[in-house]
Amino acid sequence: MISLAAEQITVGFTRRGTGPFLALDKVSLELPPGAAVGLIGESGSGKSTLARVLTGLLTPDTGRVLLDGREVPPAQAAARLRRQVQMIFQDAAGALNPRQTVFAALAEVLTVIRRLRGSRAALEACIADLLEQVGLPAGLADRYPRELSGGQCQRVCIARALAVEPAVLIADEPVSALDVSVQARILKLLARLRRERGLTLLLIAHDLAVVGAVCEQAVVLQSGRVVEAGPPGLLFRSPRHPYTRRLLDAVPDLGRALQMLPPNNSQETA
Repeated sequence: MISLAAEQITVGFTRRGTGPFLALDKVSLELPPGAAVGLIGESGSGKSTLARVLTGLLTPDTGRVLLDGREVPPAQAAARLRRQVQMIFQDAAGALNPRQTVFAALAEVLTVIRRLRGSRAALEACIADLLEQVGLPAGLADRYPRELSGGQCQRVCIARALAVEPAVLIADEPVSALDVSVQARILKLLARLRRERGLTLLLIAHDLAVVGAVCEQAVVLQSGRVVEAGPPGLLFRSPRHPYTRRLLDAVPDLGRALQMLPPNNSQETA
């Protein structure tokens, strides 16, 4: 298990017609080894931007990323973080190459990033094992993304991330585009994989109920700034910031969402 942290991260962009703005404003976030942390906020709050910084896909204007307590130089971030930190993107179908079968997508990761060498049979066995881990039949390997359901595409993306054997998994809105019944299965899958593999998990969502089902800690991000943090149970029952309260008000059935919280999130202390 390893830790991942962001310290005082600032990222600025320029919008056409409105000029410069800060997507992230001195944001700090810590992912302790083996922990599951939820990052909550509405669209445009900076969640995905922070995820891209943590995976080395985006270089911050200021601040630093630390892997196991050691700073990752920006020039080396993509290469250093690729093997340790993997991301599950929000648009699962869009994240898969439509011209590649599931087998080709997973084989590319295994041979290029993990540098797996061996016979075709060995590669097929490894891919079958990956698909089994995410609850998919081995026969699905010959299909293209257009032949899969939304839930199946998401599971393939999870398998692709696991193929690298990362220590940290960042899931960016992994269930927002899925039906409720499928959402529950994907969240259970993430919780199981985290437990079995000892993964450190960052779960990005705009829904506190989703975070509460998986994570022990939640961080609320508003307009690029952290406004509140604590156990999901505490944030559900006693939010201190008005923005957190507005997010809670957006939950259709808050009483049912409270019942979804596992026992370890029901504590009323920070």
